Amino acid sequence: MPVTVETGTTIPFDRFWRWLRRHPNCVLRAGTADSYLYDQEDLHWHIDEDEDRTPTVQLVRGKQVLGELVLEAREVLFVQAVPDPDGEAGQTLFELFGGGDEPYAMYHFVLAHGLDEESGHRPQLKQ
Repeated sequence: MPVTVETGTTIPFDRFWRWLRRHPNCVLRAGTADSYLYDQEDLHWHIDEDEDRTPTVQLVRGKQVLGELVLEAREVLFVQAVPDPDGEAGQTLFELFGGGDEPYAMYHFVLAHGLDEESGHRPQLKQ
């Protein structure tokens, strides 16, 4: 059965994950179909892997973890990048698709810029 998804850039999960780990301050939102974590000025994203190399994304205030996503990377077939339909200009929605015959978005990330857009990007702490 053919896969029908929105038109966008498709990338492998490993490439997306390596790139995302270098851009924690660019994440605006992350989640699943039924849960969302939103960035705020006093919060920070911690993007890493646990001892079993399982990708984890945490939203942290100080030393307190407010929310965490544990990604089942083996189940992700591909990542699709499209302009965020609900966001401001330049924001990009990354959907991580998995599933069997009918892929579905398992996880999503909204970042302030796209995968190849580094202009204006500053990897530093929030002001």
